[in-house]
Amino acid sequence: MTAVSPIEHIKALARDTLEVSWTLYKIMIPTLIVIKLLEELGGVELLSQLLAPLMASLGLPEAMALVWATCLLTNIYAGMLIFFTHADGAMTVAQVSVIGGMMLIGHALPIEVRVAQKAGVRPGFSLLLRLLGGLAYGYCLHLVYSLTNSLQEPALLVWQPTPGPEPTLLAWALEQLQGLVAIFLVIVVLLAVLRLFKLIGIERLINFLLAPLLRLFGISRQATSITLVGLTLGLSFGAGLLIREAGSGHIKPMDVFAVMALLGLSHGLIEDTLLILLMGADLSAVLSLRLLFTLLVAWPLIHWARGRSEAFQQRYLVHALDRDH
Repeated sequence: MTAVSPIEHIKALARDTLEVSWTLYKIMIPTLIVIKLLEELGGVELLSQLLAPLMASLGLPEAMALVWATCLLTNIYAGMLIFFTHADGAMTVAQVSVIGGMMLIGHALPIEVRVAQKAGVRPGFSLLLRLLGGLAYGYCLHLVYSLTNSLQEPALLVWQPTPGPEPTLLAWALEQLQGLVAIFLVIVVLLAVLRLFKLIGIERLINFLLAPLLRLFGISRQATSITLVGLTLGLSFGAGLLIREAGSGHIKPMDVFAVMALLGLSHGLIEDTLLILLMGADLSAVLSLRLLFTLLVAWPLIHWARGRSEAFQQRYLVHALDRDH
């Protein structure tokens, strides 16, 4: 077997980085512009009005509808800013854990649903999974806390931002540009680490260690590294790699579906978890209980989906992708 030179590895890394980044940029840039237009036209407020009647059944103040609506259409950071301006120190740890758990599952839907679609999953399924999953998880947490009368003490806001002026359109554009550059840098590091892991054999060790868990969800060995990336760093990064692999035919459509169903409920376990903890949520709600909820929902869902006919799967769950070559 001919050894590959360091120069060839660098060229391959550059090629893969540009491919994955460009794939994400083609999705994210138009979507960010559309989201900004929706914000300016009052789309967030309209969505919050639709969600407001549900808040009481979750034990939350009506103002939390605006928090989740902002999170659904934009991202967790924006939802947190709205939360800090409406919480006023009057919410309990249980209430913050409920809204925090909902935010972890339901956020950045325009971008992340589109990314999942690009990987081969029907957008209708992704949207329902994230919305209903967020509501169901919030209700489960509310039920547990209500029945056990736990976490009823006032929430402690670990960090609270200083309100600033409304950003100008130019400031918004520069902020988005910085975010896109950060995504590019993360992808460079991510792909370099994955390539290094493959060269020195760590990838095989990771595959071996995660194989029993992923086999439970019906996820093939080829998707192990991608699933790990999505679980730890976030759905967009995991799906960005998944798009490339799915497009090249290395991963079967229903394996893609299984990965995206799992990641739809649990992803970004590092950054997202830390963000919600800053709001004063309980650790179990944002990590251990969330993983348990994912297991209880994703496992039967994935096995149910695999038992459907191919025609049903193609119509409602997955769709064919254009191959790269």
